[in-house]
Amino acid sequence: MDRRQFVKTSVAAAGSLWLMDFQKAFAAGTKSSLVGQPWQGWKKGQFQVHFIYTGVAESMFMIFPDGTTMLLDCGDHNAIGRGDLAVPVLPNAMKHSGEWIARYVERVNPNGRDVDYMMLSHYHSDHGGCMKFYASKDNRDGMDYALSGFTQVGETLKFKKAIDRAYPSFDDPLPMSDVFDSGAVRNIKNFYEYHSKHSGLQVERFKLGSTDQIRMLRHPAGNFSVKNICANGRLLMPDGSIKDLYADRIRENKLDHVNENGLSLGMIFSYGDFKFYTAGDFSDKWQLPDGSTYEIEDEMAKICPHVNVAKINHHGHYSMTPDLIKALSAQAYVSCVWDQLHNVDPVMERLADRSLYPGERIVFPGVMPKERRAVDSEKNWMKIVPSASYEGGHIVLNVNKGGKDFSLTYLTAADESMKVRSVMSFTTD
Repeated sequence: MDRRQFVKTSVAAAGSLWLMDFQKAFAAGTKSSLVGQPWQGWKKGQFQVHFIYTGVAESMFMIFPDGTTMLLDCGDHNAIGRGDLAVPVLPNAMKHSGEWIARYVERVNPNGRDVDYMMLSHYHSDHGGCMKFYASKDNRDGMDYALSGFTQVGETLKFKKAIDRAYPSFDDPLPMSDVFDSGAVRNIKNFYEYHSKHSGLQVERFKLGSTDQIRMLRHPAGNFSVKNICANGRLLMPDGSIKDLYADRIRENKLDHVNENGLSLGMIFSYGDFKFYTAGDFSDKWQLPDGSTYEIEDEMAKICPHVNVAKINHHGHYSMTPDLIKALSAQAYVSCVWDQLHNVDPVMERLADRSLYPGERIVFPGVMPKERRAVDSEKNWMKIVPSASYEGGHIVLNVNKGGKDFSLTYLTAADESMKVRSVMSFTTD
């Protein structure tokens, strides 16, 4: 039996269901005894990733098995301004995403308002906030200070250490520019400067190839680790060397900027038998002289192990090449959604393509909105999308002690009750 052919539901009466019948498996997930109850929280020994849904931006809050915590991305931008392309903003648009995210973290964080690590995967407003879409703006220490994304969440949460891809020079692989994304770079620089001075924040550069920069700080153990696999358009190769994906292109074309997505930070989280992949919006492509297309995700495919859960690159917007999907061979994919053009049809077709790797898999989007369902209802890939995603919700990945099994839970995002809407549990072997 292939490990990906099999999912255990949380419903004792249902037992174990073959995923050949997805609808029965999804229905069983919504009949769990936990459904309708408040989220039970974190317990020592569990590794959790909370994919926080706002309908506006991407943000993940992580709790390591010893209680060490990290907020990876905290965006804010004018997603509502997309008009018909916008998805539901939850709980509502009366508060900006930074406040909703801070409130969520306070509800689940075993350490209250204290967070050990913060990390920005790359300098885009939907991941870190900006200077032109904000809850408020004032002058602090002689600089314009807009409460947007990380700067807003920093009003509530206290971070001990920030890890940044280009700190302190902000010039790798090229000098940072705010021309392309509403002051996203200046916003995070202001955050570092202000909180280094006023709340003791430490800021350090992301160390490509490190397996101990991000670690459990309270009770270290040998079966949990975080490996830094990509940064600034460079990849850690299997032999330990570093491959630069942009150096030749920058030099030969005399470029003054490159796609920020391809510069994203990426990591593999390992806990016993369990592995989780995340790499910001890692996606970029360009045409080669022979007319072919160079896909940097194909380079990522050369370094990635098989994982159990993968966060989808670039929100499923024309990302996830066949080679990368095959390399990851995940049991479950999670997508952080804030636009109708996320999880586009060709991406979903590839994720569902069993010719790339055997066994079943499920895609967990933050929301699969009604407009998309109306258009794509007859698509074959819709069968691997849980119906619990239709209303939108927070997704909690919970890996139990030792990494032998894990679950993916939808929590309501319509309010702050943290009520469970669906639970699906998996084995890792």
